[in-house]
Amino acid sequence: MRRLAAISGATTGSSRLWMGQTHVAPATRSSDHHHGASETAIYVVSGRPSFVFLEDDKEVRVDAGPGDYVFVPPYVPHREENPDPSQEAVVVIARSTQEAIVVNLPDLRQH
Repeated sequence: MRRLAAISGATTGSSRLWMGQTHVAPATRSSDHHHGASETAIYVVSGRPSFVFLEDDKEVRVDAGPGDYVFVPPYVPHREENPDPSQEAVVVIARSTQEAIVVNLPDLRQH
């Protein structure tokens, strides 16, 4: 995944908000993780990414497409996927922290 900052401390002097683009290569997925106390909002620009969350000890899949919004609450175990074998997914991300908090997990249930 390739991240490009647009609004950040380094680019605009923002002290609490970070916003930018993430490009997700075809047929890839992130590790299972959470973002600590950070809230994350996602807007899908192109592609068909999926987001897999742990809710009540069950995996819940949110399949998204252009124009969709996804919210990732603090400390919620999840992963991002781009199951398309040929098309990159592009999303805009806004988060409530400057630093990219990523707490990797062995799987969604071990948090």
